[in-house]
Amino acid sequence: MVTHMYYINIRYICRIVGCVWATAKRSRSKGCLRATPGKEEKEFNLPGNKIFIRLRSAFTIFVSQVTNIFMEEKIQRLLASVVHPETGEDIVKAGFIEHLAAADDKITLVLRFAKARDPFASKIKNQAEALLKQVFPAAEVTVVIKEGGAPKREEPKMKSSAGDIGRVVAIASGKGGVGKSTVTANLAVALRNAGYRVGILDADIYGPSQPKMFGVENYLPDAMKGDDGVDRIIPAEALGIKIMSIGFFIKPDDALLWRGAMATNALKQLIHQTLWGTLDFLLIDLPPGTGDIHLSVIGELKIDAAVIVSTPQQVAVADVVRGVEMFRNQHVDIPLAGIVENMAWFSPEELPDARYYLFGRGGARRFAEEHGIDFLGEIPIVQSIMEGGDEGRPAAGIDARVEKWYREIASKIVEKVGKK
Repeated sequence: MVTHMYYINIRYICRIVGCVWATAKRSRSKGCLRATPGKEEKEFNLPGNKIFIRLRSAFTIFVSQVTNIFMEEKIQRLLASVVHPETGEDIVKAGFIEHLAAADDKITLVLRFAKARDPFASKIKNQAEALLKQVFPAAEVTVVIKEGGAPKREEPKMKSSAGDIGRVVAIASGKGGVGKSTVTANLAVALRNAGYRVGILDADIYGPSQPKMFGVENYLPDAMKGDDGVDRIIPAEALGIKIMSIGFFIKPDDALLWRGAMATNALKQLIHQTLWGTLDFLLIDLPPGTGDIHLSVIGELKIDAAVIVSTPQQVAVADVVRGVEMFRNQHVDIPLAGIVENMAWFSPEELPDARYYLFGRGGARRFAEEHGIDFLGEIPIVQSIMEGGDEGRPAAGIDARVEKWYREIASKIVEKVGKK
């Protein structure tokens, strides 16, 4: 602590000496330190006591500069209390402060965020602004946000030795239990059937389902060095689809007791260190609801579109609102490809044309129409979908009826986001 205080004092002294020297040079160059009053009067047509006035002015400037130095240091210490919720680092230590200028009546702060559309940018700006206004009530406070440039839509979203990804589509739901992972797996198969190269990132950290869906629960990921010398994780591959999941790194019967920061760090590693190769589509199986994992994925990947999965019942549809608003938030601004209504009806195998609406009828469709969102299609409850998920064979690959439903939805998504 004492050493740190000495360091601060030495830094202040060095800056103060620099200000004195700069002030003296500037005053000398203007003639205000010349020793001969007569010459000063003749040259500037000023009275003899103008030398004293000039010196007093120079001293005032010097004091003002020193005051500003201490003010800036105080502001830096204040801003160190503002923490980025995702990284856990304060904005000073993390290097978010691009420019800081302070005077008695004005404070200008420029915050540079590395990620485009950082979801916490507005919150951090408001917090910093409120803090400065509270401590310096007489000052005019201006806080400006600058962001890193977002990649162009026509460029690959991840281009490195880890892979070249054409389009990234997030599959989300407002609540659990609506079959989001099942929809993700079958959409991947439908896209593969259409001739696209597809990968799945199982981002449902606390409940990874894709290893079970594709029958690769026992896969043990290997690693190999990429062209840049960095170790890359080799994803599992089933039915021609590349799959990466946290489920490959934990035992099926183990509880994943991770705090938010641990989970998001693990997810970031899966995103950036998986050797995807070249893909046309990467589907992200998000956890239900909204939270840290969603914000991490949004921050680390340029997502082209989001698909919301819901069941027809009102309880599920009510939760869709949160998912929709998350993607529509001004700091997220991810286009919605549309809504899928899963478990729309039940058709028993012996009566394939019969429809029993177990969870209500058309709730997700009505929600989509009322909120100006495209409705992508309905998926019923059929036995092959349940059996395919349990046996590691998604139904879109083995049941022609199911494949047709998912093919229609997949074609609408492709139309929305295009293909690289």
